[in-house]
Amino acid sequence: MTEPTENSDAVDTDEDDGRASDRRLGECIRAIRLSRGMSLQELGRRSGLSNAMVSQLERGLTTPSVRSLRLMSQALQVPIANFFDTEPNPGASPYIVRRAERRMLRLTASGVLKELLSPDRDGPLELYELTISPEGSSGSDFVTHNGLKAGYVLAGRLRLWLDQTPYLLEPGDSFTFPGTLPYMFDNPGKETGRVLWLSAKLET
Repeated sequence: MTEPTENSDAVDTDEDDGRASDRRLGECIRAIRLSRGMSLQELGRRSGLSNAMVSQLERGLTTPSVRSLRLMSQALQVPIANFFDTEPNPGASPYIVRRAERRMLRLTASGVLKELLSPDRDGPLELYELTISPEGSSGSDFVTHNGLKAGYVLAGRLRLWLDQTPYLLEPGDSFTFPGTLPYMFDNPGKETGRVLWLSAKLET
């Protein structure tokens, strides 16, 4: 019999956390859809995702890419922060987020962990810390967003694709671009990347 490796329990825990996160996210998407009086087919049409994909997401059978999550938030007309794993502490300051109280969204299949740093999920700014595993990415397709994007690489490498042009960024590098510019990102390095990521909505 093969002896378990020292970190086998940690691997199992990560997988269990990922499955639990997928289920919770699916329940959240379904609850928002139903509160909008929207059918599964209508959500698929508005998001551009297949009905089968929407169904799998709602049942927690698959993990969305960052792109799919953005499309889903736009279709449901809610900020991505609404999909995070816990509700804000009702006794917390509306201006401060303590490290221990960060709300997280684990996109296991994409190799991306998003931690919400901004306290107001309905505000004009969304501030995140992204942890991107080696070969992790936002997905295989470009995405756009009506707003501004900015970021700062804290550790590792980030390859940011802007309208088909790749830019390799390293610690200390930063970026700003309009969200209407098609973009995607990945981590081509062998080390985990960490990026401070800001999304700003534009007033209409």
